[in-house]
Amino acid sequence: MIELEGVPELIDPVMVAAFEGWNDAGDAASTAVAHLDREWKGEVFAALDAEDYYDFQVNRPTVWLDGGVRKITWPTTRLSVVRVGGEKPRDLVLVRGIEPSMRWRSFCNELLGFAHELGVEMVVILGALLGDTPHTRPVPVSGVTSDPDLARTMDLEETRYEGPTGIVGILQEACTHAGVPAVSLWAAVPHYVSQPPNPKATLALLNRLEDLIDLRIPLGELAEDARAWQLGVDQLASEDSEVAEYVQTLEEARDTAELPEASGEAIAREFERYLRRRDGGPGQGPGGLATEGGDGSYLRDTAGGRTKPPKPSRSESGAEGSEDEDSGAPGPSEHPASAESTGAKESPGSSESPGSTEPSTGSTEPSSSPGSTESSRSHESTDSSDASDSPDSSED
Repeated sequence: MIELEGVPELIDPVMVAAFEGWNDAGDAASTAVAHLDREWKGEVFAALDAEDYYDFQVNRPTVWLDGGVRKITWPTTRLSVVRVGGEKPRDLVLVRGIEPSMRWRSFCNELLGFAHELGVEMVVILGALLGDTPHTRPVPVSGVTSDPDLARTMDLEETRYEGPTGIVGILQEACTHAGVPAVSLWAAVPHYVSQPPNPKATLALLNRLEDLIDLRIPLGELAEDARAWQLGVDQLASEDSEVAEYVQTLEEARDTAELPEASGEAIAREFERYLRRRDGGPGQGPGGLATEGGDGSYLRDTAGGRTKPPKPSRSESGAEGSEDEDSGAPGPSEHPASAESTGAKESPGSSESPGSTEPSTGSTEPSSSPGSTESSRSHESTDSSDASDSPDSSED
């Protein structure tokens, strides 16, 4: 375990997490957290021990040269903090890593330990799955929670999903059992164009997150990347008449399903977002960027226990950690996939199944991995200069 020292006092912190792998179709969710980290210049303060949670035959370390010195990067999960200035300052704790290979309950409890010590008020987990949705329409994003009170107050869906789940579902249930408010935001990625990246789905997740935590997020070039991505897919689809016909079928099914909402709450939400961006809403520092703050240093120490940082002054604690191994038990917290699959034709040449239908909502859940299963990326790794420190890959 990595020890915390000198972590500054945080203001109304929200933890935002995403994990590469099964819950990250098109790398949309992990790219969204990477965007937040890049735009707000997040500073890493901790990383989980890779030996505890990863099978290095599945997520392999990589060797690289730094000035002639060989170094190893290990797959891991990192935590960083960003300080967002403006009229209503708020801090974010970003969790970005790879879905662990083992010990999921311990993994979630360790993250909840960080959340408790940092005074996190809410946990938001981002995910993306494959669905029967056309690339030419807005990306469907659903907000789900296991807490009925939270669903009512924040206009979220109360999950009714039953079936296989990933680390997103397990972490959400662990938060619920520990008494930490938790929300999952799921973007539906067209299954016929599932290869990463998918900037349009990433943009949709960030827009939904912006509405949820009432914080203006600088988008940089993401909007332009999303437009370029859609034009590229348009061109590819136009070159194959069968694919073009299938996309048209999905469009008709989607338009029919969403017609009653076209004049209601969706338009009001988009208009509110437009006004917030035009007037310069909360979360904007000088020049439209979030401000960097915090005098404390961020240190990592592999020895000893975790030092508890100072708490922000608040009337009551935002969250409590969980020491119960059962807090990570699987539960119905996966995103009910988009319902526009009704009446759609079978995708031409597609080997990806949209999954089984959820009985209570008529939505789908992928039966196979919606994202990439090879997730060893150097930007999600800890560095080691001792190449002889070989991991024990036979650990269960």
